[in-house]
Amino acid sequence: MTVPHAYWQQMSNSSSITQFLLLAFTDTRELQLLHFWLFLGIYLAALLGNGFIITTIACDQHLHTPMYFFLLNLSLLDLGFISTTVPKSMANSLLYIRTISYTGCAAQVFLFDLFIAAEFYLLTIMSYDRYVAICKPLHYRTLLGGRACVHMAAAAWATGFLNALLHMANTFSLPLCKGNAVDQFFCEIPQILKLSCSHSYLRELGLLVVSACLAFMCFIFILLSYVQIFRAVLRIPSEQGRHKSFSTCLPHLAVVSLFVSTAMFAHLKPCSISSPWLDLVMSVLYSVVPPAVNPLIYSMRNKKLKDALWKLIS
Repeated sequence: MTVPHAYWQQMSNSSSITQFLLLAFTDTRELQLLHFWLFLGIYLAALLGNGFIITTIACDQHLHTPMYFFLLNLSLLDLGFISTTVPKSMANSLLYIRTISYTGCAAQVFLFDLFIAAEFYLLTIMSYDRYVAICKPLHYRTLLGGRACVHMAAAAWATGFLNALLHMANTFSLPLCKGNAVDQFFCEIPQILKLSCSHSYLRELGLLVVSACLAFMCFIFILLSYVQIFRAVLRIPSEQGRHKSFSTCLPHLAVVSLFVSTAMFAHLKPCSISSPWLDLVMSVLYSVVPPAVNPLIYSMRNKKLKDALWKLIS
């Protein structure tokens, strides 16, 4: 049986790619430096905020509870999440380049998918933790013992790892024949699929849809958990207690909603409404903003954590 020449040409083009070209935020040198300093500020804020949370929880015995254990895992994921994309983007702007190696691109896809999937599953677990703490306080120690918490956190990490491995292997097994320019400031699966010239990319699109459906089910679970929490909070006789609970839960829900909606839109939107700037804004909203904002939301409104941090510093 003779293999068509076009197929060999596709495979040749795919195997000859040694690097990808990432999307530059701007071609103006001054604006590139502005992008570098802006991302540097956000990155340092994320490093300091999440680093303080990890150190404080690890060092203070009073914070060795399920809620803070999950928060420590969230901070670890946020550090990995933002470190996967932002430093490379800053380096490209500073050095006035756009390139990333083929191996570096594959590693970026793998790590990005690992951290984004694990973080979403962990946020689902954290909403369940708050639901049990507020709605079923008498069963809290039974449902969320030390071993159960470790198993749930490990399941979030393991699921993220398997998800990332599956998507990376499937994406980079496709023949790429439409150049090497990625319309994004980091290597993202939807943008790499645009470079494929094989109908096999529909298999990866199917996997993305399945992943999105699972994420949507988790989001529904999070919403239902917070609905039950709000119903319980409204029964609190103290106005101060209600205000404290709402001021803590509402920002959590807002960040989760922003994270889920922008990530799903970026991965599932039709090509007809796709544009480099729209993709860029969406990716910044779900890949850069949450890791930098989470420490503020989860720590600045938590008196126990702030006291422990101040004690550690002083």
